[in-house]
Amino acid sequence: MSVAALLPDGRRLHLQHGPIDLIIEAFGEADEVRAAYRQAADVFAPLLDRLVEELPALRQPAGPGLAVFGPVARRMLAAVMPHAATFITPMAAVAGAVADHVLAAMVAGRRLSRAYVNNGGDISLFLADGASFDVGMVSRPDACDRHGKITVTSAMMVRGVATSGWRGRSFSLGIADSVTVLARDAATADAAATMIGNAVTIDHPAIRRQPASQLAPDSDLGERLVTVDVGRLAGHDIAVALEAGLAKADLLRSRGLIEAACLMVQGEMRLCGQLKQKSLPLAGSLRLERTGT
Repeated sequence: MSVAALLPDGRRLHLQHGPIDLIIEAFGEADEVRAAYRQAADVFAPLLDRLVEELPALRQPAGPGLAVFGPVARRMLAAVMPHAATFITPMAAVAGAVADHVLAAMVAGRRLSRAYVNNGGDISLFLADGASFDVGMVSRPDACDRHGKITVTSAMMVRGVATSGWRGRSFSLGIADSVTVLARDAATADAAATMIGNAVTIDHPAIRRQPASQLAPDSDLGERLVTVDVGRLAGHDIAVALEAGLAKADLLRSRGLIEAACLMVQGEMRLCGQLKQKSLPLAGSLRLERTGT
């Protein structure tokens, strides 16, 4: 059973069904915001059931022969197909695709200045001309230490933010505490963050890995080794891992798949794209703030 209710602040909408937990906020006249929230709730209600129906296909490696049919499933597949030369399944983009789908439904026909759908840190943004969002930055997904922000404006090509890493909600093949990606939509950012996070890796005795299937029998990663613990690494080892991930991020940016990325391992950082020009302090995963115009 899905839940749809305003949070105690009276501004934000909470939508939850099974593992999907969304925080939504729209900005505009009161009637327009209420209508947008109704539209979001309506499209959300059947979403999980449709995804469950297609799970067998969504857990398969992406490729030209893979067929999916639901609107969220199609977003997922489209987001991962540019990475299909390397193992990836549509599940790598599920959080971002859900956020994009709900956002598209809630803004359709509405007069809003700004809106966002936050799916556990994977965020889909809507910005009318001249609007912006400030996105706060923390050093890793499970931390609350704010160390900077980036302003996403309507003039930028960024409408999606996603974070991956071994400390996050999903499994990672790499050792990044966080890889945060800014891209044209949340599903694209989600898939790219997964691939960059997987590339931030080295072989080292301080890194402990287990088959994904031992941790979650139905994981789309099967017997692939995922990171479960990372001990303290020397500076050289951290640099090698980060440079490998940065090379992947630079490649994806050269292909037009991402706008920027921030990679973090044990307090060390690498920046790709637009973030390089921001002179940010210690940064990592992004959290949406209420500031901005």
